Amino acid sequence: MAKHDHKGNGHQHVTETPDVSHIKNVDVVHETSDVNVPALLKFVLALTIMTVVVYFLMLFLFNFLNKQEAKNEPPAGPMAMSEKESLPPEPRLQSAPGFAEDLAKSVADPNPEAPKDPLWEIHVLRDQWQQTLKEGPKDQSGRLVGIPIKEAMQRLVSGQGLPTRPNSAQQEVEGSGDTMPTAASSGRVSMKGQP
Repeated sequence: MAKHDHKGNGHQHVTETPDVSHIKNVDVVHETSDVNVPALLKFVLALTIMTVVVYFLMLFLFNFLNKQEAKNEPPAGPMAMSEKESLPPEPRLQSAPGFAEDLAKSVADPNPEAPKDPLWEIHVLRDQWQQTLKEGPKDQSGRLVGIPIKEAMQRLVSGQGLPTRPNSAQQEVEGSGDTMPTAASSGRVSMKGQP
């Protein structure tokens, strides 16, 4: 069988675009002024300005309606709790209402009523925790009620060991001849005189 040699019109390869520059269609012509760019830019600018104006008008309307609603709200009853009374009980979570007030009072903040940033709160808490770790825990009167962690670790390493107290239940069982079961014994105990 012979090879097929397709060459289109004989002058070009079949994948090349033929020259159609000699074809003219008067009804379909490229116009250089299809889009009016200045008019389009004016429209986009006007739309942006109107959006900003509408935003501020809506903001004004919401503030106005909120103020009107606050004026029409009836006064609180005589048995209603105040804002401080309605706070959750201690200890409060960070960023909860009332948490920053108590924290500001504990660090002698000159303006404890001002709203606090959560980052301010965590920095103050970390400072308090570091001070407790270094100096030891203190009670409300300021007396030490424990020892600092480093000192406790030094005592443990120096050979004083962990403080223990005698277990009265263990002594009673040992006195009666029975032994207490351990975790390794799986609850089995041996009676006195039995192996």
